[in-house]
Amino acid sequence: MNRYRCVVRKGLCGIEDTMAIRVRVFHDEQGFTEVIDETDPVAHNIVLYDGERPIATGRLFPYRDGIYKIGRVAVEQEYRRGGTGRELMAQLEALARSLGAQAIQLSAQEGAVGFYERLGYAAFGEWYMDEHCPHRDMTKTL
Repeated sequence: MNRYRCVVRKGLCGIEDTMAIRVRVFHDEQGFTEVIDETDPVAHNIVLYDGERPIATGRLFPYRDGIYKIGRVAVEQEYRRGGTGRELMAQLEALARSLGAQAIQLSAQEGAVGFYERLGYAAFGEWYMDEHCPHRDMTKTL
């Protein structure tokens, strides 16, 4: 059962709430400098709302034949550890299925690998740095 209202948008139109969450989580809280990139114009962005308040976001975009990528997953700090991230990922996976995805890949921050493993994702490849933070690629067959 979904606790939050979910809005999906494609491209850059109407993604002010997505950007606001990314800036608060990635830039202000975690110190990343890049919160928007060349993928955003072609990505589907999901925002979860608690009432009218945007609380979580993530994006989905085609990667290779049958594989989609999830990225920029961000949950406002006070909504972490309560199932919001799990609900956001379920919405992103459902969208991927509806678009014909057979598998999903993502790039997980070191501290989030366990979260994604509990959702059925498996790590592959070596650790690498994205800005100042270690990341690991992960995949899940749908």
